[in-house]
Amino acid sequence: MRVGHMGNSRAYPVFRTSDAVEAWTQALRLTALLEEHDDEVILMADMLTVEDTRRMAAVLPDAEFCYVHPRRDPVTHDYTEFNLAITTAEEQFVRAVGKGKGMASIGRGGRWPDDAEAERPGAANYDGVEVVFNGDDVHLSQPADHHTVFVHVDNWGDLSRAEKLAAHLDSTVLGDAQVG
Repeated sequence: MRVGHMGNSRAYPVFRTSDAVEAWTQALRLTALLEEHDDEVILMADMLTVEDTRRMAAVLPDAEFCYVHPRRDPVTHDYTEFNLAITTAEEQFVRAVGKGKGMASIGRGGRWPDDAEAERPGAANYDGVEVVFNGDDVHLSQPADHHTVFVHVDNWGDLSRAEKLAAHLDSTVLGDAQVG
């Protein structure tokens, strides 16, 4: 997963839709089930066009923008970045990526509550929810014309927990676990 702390979790796809706001809404339903929540939310997006970049900059004026391939300042030799701090802008982010074709994700970490039916207890290093916009995988490498919600579980996988979380959305696990 591209969210730093979730390490080598197993991510199960549990919901797909062509509506970005619906995907985000379902992800929020799952996030509410986390017993503990991380303070950090990771927003990532690949802007494919100038129009996409301008739209994202308009809705997230405090975001950090960096080049896909790092560039260095010719004088200082420091890496070139557009440094701004992200504030509470997830909803605007969702609306902006829903209009573009580039892949994006929002990842929220935490810890799933202990559950006697789960294969393993919740693990703060691995648990969380991620929405991949315009894509099918947590590495943002397979573009698609829909949005996918993933649940992250421990590094060995926990299919029974993923199935229970999917059922909370009146869905099922939609594919194999992906290494996050």
